[in-house]
Amino acid sequence: MPSIAKPPIRTLLFSTLYPSSARPGHGLFVATRLRHLLAEGGVEARVVAPVPWFPSRHPRFGEWARMAATPRREVLDGVEVHHPRYPLPPRVGMTVAPLALALGARVTVARLIRDGFDFDLIDAHYYYPDGVAAALLGAWFGKPFIVTARGSDLNLLPQYALPRRMIRWAERRAAASIGVSRALVEVLAQLGGDPRRMHVLRNGVDLERFRPLERLEARSHLGLPPAGRLLLSVGNLVELKGHAIAIEALARLGDTHLAIVGQGPDESRLRRLAVECGVADRVRFAGYQPQSQLPWWYSAADALVLCSSREGWANVLLEALACGTPVVATPLPGNREVIQSRTAGVLMAQRSAPALCDAVAALEADRPSREAVRRYAEAFGWEETSRGQLDLFRECLARAGRGPAPAPIPARARADQAAMPRPSPPTPREH
Repeated sequence: MPSIAKPPIRTLLFSTLYPSSARPGHGLFVATRLRHLLAEGGVEARVVAPVPWFPSRHPRFGEWARMAATPRREVLDGVEVHHPRYPLPPRVGMTVAPLALALGARVTVARLIRDGFDFDLIDAHYYYPDGVAAALLGAWFGKPFIVTARGSDLNLLPQYALPRRMIRWAERRAAASIGVSRALVEVLAQLGGDPRRMHVLRNGVDLERFRPLERLEARSHLGLPPAGRLLLSVGNLVELKGHAIAIEALARLGDTHLAIVGQGPDESRLRRLAVECGVADRVRFAGYQPQSQLPWWYSAADALVLCSSREGWANVLLEALACGTPVVATPLPGNREVIQSRTAGVLMAQRSAPALCDAVAALEADRPSREAVRRYAEAFGWEETSRGQLDLFRECLARAGRGPAPAPIPARARADQAAMPRPSPPTPREH
């Protein structure tokens, strides 16, 4: 008797961290994980990626204008993506964001169910506010939900009392929690989470897209100097990514150029710093680069430098390694989980320009071959993570309905509101 194929698991991916045609580089790491999960088979997905409401698309408003230009519905890489709007009011935006997110998405989610996509579970990314909003949606629609922690949602936001309570509230009601690094899972446990429902599912790297290209050809393709050491720093142009440290270190490194790939509010400040350090002629600001161009940049570089103050699991490390380029990074727990061998690169002693110079010198003194670096990266493909997701989805669905019923969201305190930072245009977060 022929076997009957099991119906696919229907998931609703819920997160503000997801690309759109207006912001193609926003939340790429979430879209990449979904793309590989769908390629594994056994899952059907829709995406609800809310966007803060803003009244104008005028370019002078920068990131806010791009959010306003985001279509309400689109298809990206064959996946149906919805972008409902939600209010993000001044002063209290961070405080009310979970409820605003959930209310903004509620009509869209109800419409998806009414139109035939009665999903099995919610796959949420980023614990606050997205994971808390997913908990509310799960309660309203009677669906289990899973939350993936990715970085500052656990490394930074719990220092504020209200987000800390909301994260704990959501964790108790989640069918499971995922951390992209073991360090993040340990943080969640320290916040009072249940270790029995915590899982480490690291990000992977697309080994087909990110592969070594001939170095001189890559430099010629990008218009970079053919000779001399080239360091590469990739990430949003914000303080936590540490591009300033790389620029300051350049003044101590002879015959070295630096390429910075990324965009963000700190570009003017970083350009001024390059002038002040006397290295403006050796710094290339490359701006935003699509993923199709990144292998050229990684392959052109002698090393990727990552000077972040916080990271969950830095995809740029694996992307560089897959292109055969070793890395130098700050000694963060997530970075230590990636760089476990001198074949991959060197961890800085501390987050400073002198420490970066010392680490670059140590790498140069014992440089691994590009072939060895690539082989190291090949252990970080997506297959294991995708299979782990599928297994976890099945486990959670088997247990659906056995967990505690969602409780009312805790009351907000005026003192918590006063302590919260004012909202600013969202930027790509750690992953």
